[in-house]
Amino acid sequence: MNVPHDIPAAPVAQLTVKSAEDMRELGRRLAALLRPGDLVLLSGELGAGKTTLTRGLGEGLGVRGAVTSPTFVIARVHPPLGGGPALVHVDAYRLSGGLDEMEDLDLDVSLPESVIVVEWGDGKVEELSEDRLRVVIERAVGDDAPADDADDVRSVTVTGVGARWAAADFGPLG
Repeated sequence: MNVPHDIPAAPVAQLTVKSAEDMRELGRRLAALLRPGDLVLLSGELGAGKTTLTRGLGEGLGVRGAVTSPTFVIARVHPPLGGGPALVHVDAYRLSGGLDEMEDLDLDVSLPESVIVVEWGDGKVEELSEDRLRVVIERAVGDDAPADDADDVRSVTVTGVGARWAAADFGPLG
């Protein structure tokens, strides 16, 4: 599917997260904004908190199974415990072939009834949907990183892309 790259972005949420538990809580709050068919791309260096955020998403969506890094299995499906969507958690770190390689995972089949979260998905899966959330997690520096907590503090930027997110209210995230 060809998706135009000039899709306007919705307003951006800029957040400071001070601990792993706060990152999980952000995931739980973000889950409240998600619905079946949503694609979430997570970016950040190793150890930034992508899986911790996804663990919170799983808790917020009410899915079965412990959400752990799917690095070696590439993708894990967490079925819903109730009537919500399944969570498909993908780690694209080891994949280099872009969407062609991702097609083997049949993510396009899962997308309509699931929330798909892709760690390391930038430049690899954007063509799955013209509507997506992009979450960038960075270690905070400067005034955002108190010296005593510098290793835990993260700067998180959430950007909505496409019509689905054009009027999104990211206020509940902060």
